[in-house]
Amino acid sequence: MSIPNQALQKIAQEIESQALSSQREINIVKTAVAAKQRDIRMLELTSTEVKQLSKDTKVYQGVGKMFVFSPTSDVEKRLSSETAELKSDISNLNIKLHSLEITYKNSREHIEKIIQSGDKEHGPFRVVNSKCRTEL
Repeated sequence: MSIPNQALQKIAQEIESQALSSQREINIVKTAVAAKQRDIRMLELTSTEVKQLSKDTKVYQGVGKMFVFSPTSDVEKRLSSETAELKSDISNLNIKLHSLEITYKNSREHIEKIIQSGDKEHGPFRVVNSKCRTEL
């Protein structure tokens, strides 16, 4: 069974667009993970500083344009809950990253197979650039 050149080209273009989309998403997710890791580090540093304070030290939190007194224990609870939430977000982002990497890898493999099948059935494909773009 032979697939016409136009059909192969259309399939290759669709797979290529999926691969490029996955690659963009991978970069976005990696950036989001890095940002959340920075936020966790800041929260951990703040928590360390707050724990070093004596219990009678007054602690104020910024609320809009003003500062409101908060007990040290409340600040510590808020910091730990925000840290836990960010860690959960990172876990979910890592799952998404893994699935996007699999999608990208599969897309690359499919393009390779199309190129190989095109060589056998329709003559050589010409690779236009290294970002998966192919041309019949």
